[in-house]
Amino acid sequence: MKKTISGVRGIFGEDLNLKDVLEFCNNFSSLIKSQKCVIGKDTRPSGPMIKNTASAELMKNGIDVYNLETVPTPVVFREARKYGAGLVVSSSHNPIEWNGMKFIIEGRGINEHELPKIIEHQENSKSKIGIEQDITSTYVEDAKKIIGDIENSPDIVIDIGGGAAKGFAPDLLRASGCNVEVLNEELSQCSRGPDPTSDELSELISASMKKEIGFAFDLDGDRLVVVRNGEKQTPDVTLGLGVAKSLELGYKDFVLSIDTSISIEKFIKEKGGSVKRSKVGEANVIEMMLKTNAQAGGEGSSGGFILPEFNYCREGILTSGLIASMLGSPKFNEILNYMKNYFQIREKTNVDSNFHDKVIEEIKNKFLKEYSEVNTQDGIKGIIDEDSWVLIRKSNTEDIIRVSAESNNEDKCKKITKKTLEIVKQSYDKIR
Repeated sequence: MKKTISGVRGIFGEDLNLKDVLEFCNNFSSLIKSQKCVIGKDTRPSGPMIKNTASAELMKNGIDVYNLETVPTPVVFREARKYGAGLVVSSSHNPIEWNGMKFIIEGRGINEHELPKIIEHQENSKSKIGIEQDITSTYVEDAKKIIGDIENSPDIVIDIGGGAAKGFAPDLLRASGCNVEVLNEELSQCSRGPDPTSDELSELISASMKKEIGFAFDLDGDRLVVVRNGEKQTPDVTLGLGVAKSLELGYKDFVLSIDTSISIEKFIKEKGGSVKRSKVGEANVIEMMLKTNAQAGGEGSSGGFILPEFNYCREGILTSGLIASMLGSPKFNEILNYMKNYFQIREKTNVDSNFHDKVIEEIKNKFLKEYSEVNTQDGIKGIIDEDSWVLIRKSNTEDIIRVSAESNNEDKCKKITKKTLEIVKQSYDKIR
């Protein structure tokens, strides 16, 4: 079972059981000041069992539960602003046999200070039993107000991936003025896996050849991958397009995760904006956004564009509408052409988690000798020159160390990555 600020996740029936759901929801109850909680789930088969168990435990502790049933994660976040708390039953882009819960307080995911309170047992005083009622969301109407009317009725194809974006992403794009074809509406007949960032998306690529753009969502609808001219784009492109639209809307202050493409930062600064960098992870980006009153930003590695005035989470569905509204405009091609000059590689290598910290410290000493600038905000980031960098981070959930690199020269990027992977291996061998 994985327990992080991104939520609790595991293989249902093995790592994660209903007993665990009861315990975590009991503990979560102590953080809900409003005594109200919105709850929703994605399309995983185990979702109804977990949602019903979670609802029962929350009501037992006096929390009123507002049930959205099957909805994308951003919808739960949006409604949680109104009610004070939210619970998403999902494990995002993990395989179907996995499931989990994401905890929301005041419209944002929990932070590092709140996580221990959910993991560690809480004794709650007896209270009246909460009520449960079904609700509907105004998400589509709210999102359309930001997107506006899209001109020229662009032809778009959406790959739902059998997930919760069904009925939300197509409805939003159609309401905004797009012609929409939908693939993989049902999980039972889905032609791809739950994670569009790692899947080849062959069906969407084929279908998008005759369309202006293609969009693919993960199971809970917060991740978005763009397909353009039959080519799957990197997650950073999703974020870059969202950033370009927000600059067009007049936003200037951004937060980007430390592993997001330098091309996006340079684009923002060329347009007169400012950029602050956060640790990797949606919750970390949002925490810095709240501290600095940032207007937009996100995380390149997950294709996660975030617009705080609308939602404190990755916004795959809203972003699809924002991108669609740019189709045919010079700004759409401008950001894509700008980003094509940069190359990113994201790799990982097996390292026992017991040795993570020692390996990172060993590499830090090597980086300090080799690079003129070293950032230790999150792992170790070596700044090679104004267009090239490499980042080493330990995984909080797996026995791996992640290596990310970028350069405006593809061969240089490959060499940086290869060299750094070798440094990680040498350091690991030395410490063992």
